[in-house]
Amino acid sequence: MTRHPATTVLWLILASVTLAAQQHTRLFRPEDLGQLEPPDRDEWQRPDRIMDALGVGDGSVVADLGAGNGYFTIRLAKRVGPNGIVFAEDVQRQMIEAITRRVDKIGLKNVITVRGTVTNPRLPKPVDAVLIVGAFHEMDQPIVLLGNVAKSLKPTGLVGIVDFKKTGGGPGPAMEERPDPEVVIARARAAGLVLRSRETFLRYQYMLVFERPPR
Repeated sequence: MTRHPATTVLWLILASVTLAAQQHTRLFRPEDLGQLEPPDRDEWQRPDRIMDALGVGDGSVVADLGAGNGYFTIRLAKRVGPNGIVFAEDVQRQMIEAITRRVDKIGLKNVITVRGTVTNPRLPKPVDAVLIVGAFHEMDQPIVLLGNVAKSLKPTGLVGIVDFKKTGGGPGPAMEERPDPEVVIARARAAGLVLRSRETFLRYQYMLVFERPPR
């Protein structure tokens, strides 16, 4: 059956809208931002240990990918100090706006918000470390995205991916949404990153640290 040209155009528009909706169904909903910072998060998240594992210190240039409500953005900004920079990246406008309000309220001057895409975080300059916490399962094209992350690293830069274990208990998303660490390692390898270490100090999560292979 031959479609009328107008019908074909309408079908293509609807298909595009459907695809776009499917691509973003896994993104964390902005209206649920309050769930990201329960009173006990510092206790089980251990942000200082995570930053230590990535070598984040005074003057570091770091990126918080999938920054959400800015939980790690704030802590990274305080760690790197006035001589450092934190790029708070997210693909959702509402998240960027939430982080901007929070940073302005606290008065931090070393945070730069970045609206990335599903394939490119659009980091404006090379970074010493990239932190991705609880966001891997939301990535539509993780290999492409991590490939662009790898290109944004300084020669000795590190990427830390933190996500929830499937052993049950504690906070976090549904079990079927939690990525297996071996899957994360495989995707990172395909993106040009190599595993540097597996950190085991977290109760409910695992932490994988990656780097670019030596040349």
